[in-house]
Amino acid sequence: MSLLFVVGERVLCYHGPLVYEAKILKAETWDETNTKLSTVGPHFFVHYKGWKQTWDEWVPITRLLKFNDTNVQLQKALMAQASAAASTSGLMAGGAMKDGNSSRGGGLGRKDGRGTKRGREEDDSSKKPEMKLTVPEVLKVLLVDDWEAITKNSQLVTVPRSPTVVEILQEFKDYVMGLGKNTTLREPDLVLPTIISGLQVYFDRSLGANLLYRFERPQYAEMRKQYVTGPKVQVGQEKDMSAIYGAEHLLRMLVSLPQMVASSTMDAESVGLVRDYVNELLTFMVNDRSRLFLTEYESSSLQYQNISRS
Repeated sequence: MSLLFVVGERVLCYHGPLVYEAKILKAETWDETNTKLSTVGPHFFVHYKGWKQTWDEWVPITRLLKFNDTNVQLQKALMAQASAAASTSGLMAGGAMKDGNSSRGGGLGRKDGRGTKRGREEDDSSKKPEMKLTVPEVLKVLLVDDWEAITKNSQLVTVPRSPTVVEILQEFKDYVMGLGKNTTLREPDLVLPTIISGLQVYFDRSLGANLLYRFERPQYAEMRKQYVTGPKVQVGQEKDMSAIYGAEHLLRMLVSLPQMVASSTMDAESVGLVRDYVNELLTFMVNDRSRLFLTEYESSSLQYQNISRS
């Protein structure tokens, strides 16, 4: 069988929500009789660049990316989100799900995502469970495009957006409830309202703190003035940011959730519920992406660019 990746190849490898440079040391194809991880198909034993050998591990092919410009940009985009998230990880009471293919959580304390020496040598027994999200490839591409449009092309997401985060979450709730018994999600009648409410509250709390690129901050300040703090805003008529921003910023929040909740106290069972519902939400966003996401970002004025960089 011809494998897409080969021994000795330089690759990028997902671990938790982040992507790290790695080298393939071994390659095997497993079936039910010889699997080491309860998964089958091509697997690769990788060494993470800059990490001790104790972190070497077997990973399925779904966690590997070719080392090329596009995937390096994705790595940088995810790292930028995670670095910002780490500074305010205490905002949300959450957790991280333990995944059979992963033994290390995202975010061990350093801004470059690689963690401190102490963090790298930390014993697995002291780690909290991880929330392993399955981010569809098409959404990874959207993340890269989003990062590039704002940080490289000086463009902006048009706000207010339609549909908003509030509307997207309500649509997702209606979608799941409409599935009835044709869903594997646990107890949607009981769990889903709490999940939706938690995601919305968390979005409102974390947007200004850790979901924006620096270039977007003047725009955010203007939205706050227009809908929250400005002299024309009537008391009681203020709008939450989840009623102004849309899918682009919601996606940034979702992919950074594992990083943000890593230091929380949520138990593994509860984390598993959050993981399952968020993975379903990501799939929902893929299926309706042409309506939810912008196809073109707006160009910023020279005046705005000067303000953002001052």
